[in-house]
Amino acid sequence: MIEVAALREDPWPEADWESLSDKAVEAAISASVQSALAETAATVEIAVRLTSDAEVRTLNFQYRQQDKPTNVLSFPMVQPDLIETLGNTDDGEVLLGDIVLAYETCAREAAEKGVPLADHAAHLIVHGVLHLLGYDHIDDAEAEAMEDIERAAMSALGLHDPYEDHETPQ
Repeated sequence: MIEVAALREDPWPEADWESLSDKAVEAAISASVQSALAETAATVEIAVRLTSDAEVRTLNFQYRQQDKPTNVLSFPMVQPDLIETLGNTDDGEVLLGDIVLAYETCAREAAEKGVPLADHAAHLIVHGVLHLLGYDHIDDAEAEAMEDIERAAMSALGLHDPYEDHETPQ
């Protein structure tokens, strides 16, 4: 069973971020090779924190030595090679990790792409979940595989292809 805790902080607007987070996490896991996590008896927990660019900049510097905000950060709590064994745990619950989104960066990117903020946030949550599951985009092959899963998850949500150009023609 997957359990998602969403925490909205200022400046994120009021919305049903809990439901959006639940759906995005479920879609990401279902589209991945780790889809069995949704059926496991253990509770697999993911925290989604919606915060400011300033907070994400601090975290990005603290954990990645990059002194700038970014749209999403993922903090996995389980080594990728151990994810397959989570269904066999008798711990009852496992914290898969945390996902943190930066409002100002997300809002700017959504506007640039011509998509609603909630849709872009859903994509970034999907992206973050895949990082928690051990996916990455360091090389072209990994990036293509990860993007394919993201496209499938976004399609399952009835949302845009995040890698198509959605800008409004000028």
